[in-house]
Amino acid sequence: MTVGLAYLAPMTARPYNYMFEPPPGTAWQNCEYRLHRVAVADARAIGSRPDVDVEGFELCAAPSSVTDFRDEGAIRRQYYGEAAELAKHVTGADHAYVFDHQVRQREAGRPALTFGRTGDGSRPGAAGRIHNDYTEASGHRPFGLVDMDDAVRAGTRRFAIVNVWRSIAGKVLDTPLALCDARTVPPDDLVAADLVYANRKGELYLMRHSPRHRWVYFPEMDIEEALVFKQYDSLVNGVARFTPHTAFDLPHVPLDAPLRQSIEIRCLVTYN
Repeated sequence: MTVGLAYLAPMTARPYNYMFEPPPGTAWQNCEYRLHRVAVADARAIGSRPDVDVEGFELCAAPSSVTDFRDEGAIRRQYYGEAAELAKHVTGADHAYVFDHQVRQREAGRPALTFGRTGDGSRPGAAGRIHNDYTEASGHRPFGLVDMDDAVRAGTRRFAIVNVWRSIAGKVLDTPLALCDARTVPPDDLVAADLVYANRKGELYLMRHSPRHRWVYFPEMDIEEALVFKQYDSLVNGVARFTPHTAFDLPHVPLDAPLRQSIEIRCLVTYN
């Protein structure tokens, strides 16, 4: 399947994107995104199963006990623990700490994809810009902020950040997640950029286009599955460290297809 994915257009300034309506006279962003037609392969049809330390991602059978993912209390009481255990299992880490989550829904009418924030930024939609949530610099910060035992922190020899992504309303039929094989992304293709929120500023990677990139997606992901993918790894050599990804619209989506709803968990894993 060939689709358009939104890469960062060439520029010399440091890119920024506002995630809420910016102050008067300030642009939502100082960068442009160009749709490049790329092949996105069916990951379910690949002969060998992708691995979180090789390609950067892994799909798991992972039923959840949570029945309503709009219930913030249930997410924190039940799902955080489930996601942490899954992250440990997939990565082989000794400890896992969930520190953030986001519930998203594709916007009604399926307008052109953006970074998934409009208006005051309080109702996240699908994030349709190729990005990686952490950079070489920002990937270090959660390790110092997450609450963990002092002995675990002192004994940690390696840590990583993974996302756990799941549909929360049946099969994804309209706007799935595409992932780029980490082995095809050299460091020079990644560009540090600012995300400006109402009360903080985050740093992530955007990506320049290259014909070397290899993209996949998992068709019709359902609520019984979870996708675990790498966002940062303190280990520099021998493993996937960053996994650029983006939402994209499937061609020829039926008008009555349900809008994609999903939850993403950010989890710090440590190795002692």
